[in-house]
Amino acid sequence: MTIMKKVKSSELFMGKLCHGGDLLEEITDICQKNNVQLGRIEALGAVQKARLAFYNQQTHEYQFFAIDQSLEITKLVGNISLKDGSPMVHAHITLADKTGKAYGGHLASGTVVFACEFILEVFEGPIFERKLDEETGLPLWTMPKEK
Repeated sequence: MTIMKKVKSSELFMGKLCHGGDLLEEITDICQKNNVQLGRIEALGAVQKARLAFYNQQTHEYQFFAIDQSLEITKLVGNISLKDGSPMVHAHITLADKTGKAYGGHLASGTVVFACEFILEVFEGPIFERKLDEETGLPLWTMPKEK
């Protein structure tokens, strides 16, 4: 079943993440400190090394892989919603090496920032809460029933 609700942009943050910080943890920390419960994130820059994941649809498990080299962030895109009452950042990233070879996947903790500029858009609207989806094994969006 398709889930879709109207939201309204309420705030926009732009900034730079800390050199040497964990990319996913830094974004999550910004969301927690600013009480962002619904939003989207975009970023570009570079990382010192990366840790990504691919979701295996047959086993319903993430398969993590590391890339231990300097890479450009050619695109990071994601969303923010609630999981267990706290902001959760769900982001995918595309990275390129010095030859232009691209790597991509689900952003995981362990990706170390070299330089990163971000735009965080905050929305007002209904709560998008992540709950376990039995069919996929993923924590996907649910919403309270309208009365």
